[in-house]
Amino acid sequence: MRSTRRAPWRRALVAWGGAAALGIAAPAAAEEAPAVGLPFEEQVQVCGACHGSDGNSQQAGTPSLAGQPELTIVNQMIYFRERLRQNEVMTPQARGLPDAEIQALAAYYHEQPVAAPEGDPDPELKSRGQELAAQQRCASCHQSDYRGREQMPRLAGQREDYLVAAMVAYRERTRGGPDTTMIDVMRGVPDEDIEAMAHYFTYLHAEE
Repeated sequence: MRSTRRAPWRRALVAWGGAAALGIAAPAAAEEAPAVGLPFEEQVQVCGACHGSDGNSQQAGTPSLAGQPELTIVNQMIYFRERLRQNEVMTPQARGLPDAEIQALAAYYHEQPVAAPEGDPDPELKSRGQELAAQQRCASCHQSDYRGREQMPRLAGQREDYLVAAMVAYRERTRGGPDTTMIDVMRGVPDEDIEAMAHYFTYLHAEE
């Protein structure tokens, strides 16, 4: 019997089609990204220049891709490619990337092990972050272990500075993209609470 389940990247395209139906215009054709059409190993090198050769970013403000759900990566890459989410670095890097190449990169990074964060956690700050994450019900979308699922990104082990920047961007409505759920979640959350939650997520599984 033929399966009716859509591949993740096809589900993402369905979401994009919905956005188009709402009147969001498709971008004009533009110059392709440097990675378009390269052999897969060279595409990984292009991505690794910022995100780390194994998907564990060593660059401040740049997210790690290792262990992220495939659909999370596919969705974000399509948002960048279609200019539904604007970023001065990633929008040009995603321009013109075919769906199959995005899907292959997402599958690769999903399988990469998540490296332990540098340094040691602050027990008091981590405990405060755990309490706040429970109050915000973050686990209802990101899973109880915060490893993410489908379009919900993995938070456990992510770079602390990136998590802070992402949550602030949602609160300030500067992140962009078609998903507005996190804007409502982060509305009015003070900086000190964001910093505590980011610390908790980063070091959540560090001692395993």
